[in-house]
Amino acid sequence: MVVLNKIYTRTGDAGTTALGNGDRVAKHNARVEAYGTSDELNCFVGVARLEATDETDVSLSRIQNDLFDLGADLCRPDMEADKDAEYTPLRMTPEQVDRLEREIDVMNADLEPLRSFILPGGKALAAHLHVCRTVARRAERLAVLLAEDEAINPAAVKYLNRLSDWFFVAARMANNGGKDDVLWVPGANR
Repeated sequence: MVVLNKIYTRTGDAGTTALGNGDRVAKHNARVEAYGTSDELNCFVGVARLEATDETDVSLSRIQNDLFDLGADLCRPDMEADKDAEYTPLRMTPEQVDRLEREIDVMNADLEPLRSFILPGGKALAAHLHVCRTVARRAERLAVLLAEDEAINPAAVKYLNRLSDWFFVAARMANNGGKDDVLWVPGANR
């Protein structure tokens, strides 16, 4: 369990931060960018929860917890060293990805197929979920970029990919089952 008695440590004053294995890297390191963006996403999910009710709020609560799991996963490099760690590092699992897929399938079952792209907006919750979707996509891009140079857990990238889909479908659900989606009209303002 994490215990935070003192919030500031001054150890980052020179522009570095500690990873989950204790290594120090620049605060602009690709790994820090990836897990920092998942933390940013978690904040936006918290804002979306202000508008959510019932099942959506429960799902968003699970997603917030998953995003902390994701941050713990991404902040610890060298998956090969996991077996020698003094404790088992937290890693994303395929089951977390599967859960998102099941939830997407349930939400999507009652939605009319799209005949156009939709613009972010409609109801307040839908707008917040679209922000979450785009930040999830950015987190995914950063994780994929990190994976070009370092080994990362493939389930972490899959989770982010599915999560952005989850936010898209949930936004449609929040827009009165898609009835209040704002449709893109190509060239409408020419």
